Amino acid sequence: MSKVEIKTAEAPQPVAKFSQGVRKGNILQVAGQVAFDPKSGEIVGTTVAEQTRQTFANLNAVLAAGGASIDDVVMIRVYLTDTAHFAELNEVYGEFVTEPAPARTTVYVGLPAGLLVEIDALAVVD
Repeated sequence: MSKVEIKTAEAPQPVAKFSQGVRKGNILQVAGQVAFDPKSGEIVGTTVAEQTRQTFANLNAVLAAGGASIDDVVMIRVYLTDTAHFAELNEVYGEFVTEPAPARTTVYVGLPAGLLVEIDALAVVD
């Protein structure tokens, strides 16, 4: 069973040596996505809500390119720059994730200037 790189123009292109996603068999790992517009490369939004929506758009684009959807995700990791953003993130998160919700870890980190949130996902495709 080979490891396959997942690429799509519908999500930002990596700026370093990593794949947008990697699939091996029925396992799909999506790299951390942020609020970059895939066409312009600019950050979309100045609030956690706006950036989370764009981040999920990018995440969903990579999932789709790998033959999956958010319903196939079993684990999500969220990286926030400020603990004060937790409630706003959760509100938008609920717009994208349905029951049964995937497992989730949220950590607080430093991100490049202007970015407030990053999200990665692990999906298992039937």
